[in-house]
Amino acid sequence: MSDQKISLLERRVIEAHAIAPLIIAFGKEVGLEKAKAIVQSINEETSREYGRHCAATLGSNTMADLAREVASWGEGNVIEKEILEQSERTYAFKVTSCGYVDRYKALGILKFGYCLSCCRDNPFVEGFNPNIKFKRTQTIMEGAPFCDFRYILAN
Repeated sequence: MSDQKISLLERRVIEAHAIAPLIIAFGKEVGLEKAKAIVQSINEETSREYGRHCAATLGSNTMADLAREVASWGEGNVIEKEILEQSERTYAFKVTSCGYVDRYKALGILKFGYCLSCCRDNPFVEGFNPNIKFKRTQTIMEGAPFCDFRYILAN
């Protein structure tokens, strides 16, 4: 057995291979949008729990901790981003290239990309630190030229 760590991107691709056919099959029974919404709901709750787990494991949930965790999602140059602002209260960046989009497109399942991956971002923050608010108005996954991430510490 190998000690090599599998990247988050590769985990998402493995999940997508298993989940996409289920979305399609359930979509035939209940409608594609409803099937995607169910998968998205499950992924959101899983991500919220992961946020709680990360904060508990780190023993803190500061903006700096969040920035480190979020940066790890793009390890291996999977994501190209431009940091717009990083302080104790704000972390804002623009993703200009996304390997998740590229892989889902190559698999022919880009239409499921948001419910498989992008939907996890806000719930993660909710679990990690409910005082950090997340805002994103667009994603490459949904056809925009870039993703705009903004985390702001309230209070």
